[in-house]
Amino acid sequence: MKKILIIIVSYFFVSFSFAQNAPSHQKWDKLLKKYVNGSGLVNYKGFKNDNAELNAYLKTLSDNAPQKNWSANEQKAYWINAYNAFTVSLIVSKYPVKSIKDIGGKIYKVNTPWDIKFITIGGKKYDLNNIEHGILRKKYDDPRIHFALVCAAISCPRLRNEAYTAAKLDAQLEAAGKDFLNDTAKNNIRADQADLSKYFTWYQGDFTKKGSLVEFINKYSQIKIDNNTKINYLDYNWSLNEQK
Repeated sequence: MKKILIIIVSYFFVSFSFAQNAPSHQKWDKLLKKYVNGSGLVNYKGFKNDNAELNAYLKTLSDNAPQKNWSANEQKAYWINAYNAFTVSLIVSKYPVKSIKDIGGKIYKVNTPWDIKFITIGGKKYDLNNIEHGILRKKYDDPRIHFALVCAAISCPRLRNEAYTAAKLDAQLEAAGKDFLNDTAKNNIRADQADLSKYFTWYQGDFTKKGSLVEFINKYSQIKIDNNTKINYLDYNWSLNEQK
C-alpha cells in the first residue's frame, strides 16, 4: 500500500513538474509599441527589418501551446496574440503587398490567406481560420474577440500597440469594443441612422446571443440608437493597414 501511494504521489509530482506555464508576451508587446502607432497602423517595413525578434516571439508561441492548467484568460490572450502576430508575419513574408487578399488564392475555405496552414503550435499545423473560428469563437463564445483580432486591413479593428495579457484581458477587450464602435471610419453612428461595419452582418449571430444588435451597439457606442434607427452596412476596405 505504501509503495502504491509513493507511485501515485510521484506521478502527480512529475505531471505537475512538466506542466507548462503560459508564456510571456513581452516580446510581442515591445514590437507593437515600436511598430504600431496610436491609430493602429503598422510599420511593416520595421517589422520586416526586425524579423528576427518577431520570429523569436512566434517560436515562443510555437513551443508553448496552451495547456489545461492555464486559466481561460491566459488561453484566450494567447490565441488573440497568436492570431495577430502570425497575421503580421504573413504580411511581412510577402511584403510589399497592397492587401492581405493579394496573398493566396480566392477560394473560400480552400486557399485564401486565412486558409494557409503556415502556423505551427505544439507540433500541430493551423491556419488563421482555425484560430479564429475553430478555437476563439467556438470555445470562448465572446463576441469582443472580433474587436481584438486584426486582419491587416483598414476596415478591421485597430491593432493595439500592446499585447493582450490575462491580467488585463477583460479591460482590454472592453476598450477595444468602445474604440471600434466609436471610430467613425469603422462605424458612423447617429441616432437616426447607423452605418455599421460589415462585422455586424457577418457575425451578427455572435453579437445577438444575449440580446438584440441594438442593445449590443448601445453597450459600446457613445451615441445611442433604438429600434427605429435605420441600419446600413459599410463597404469593407481591404487595403493594408500600413503606416504611410
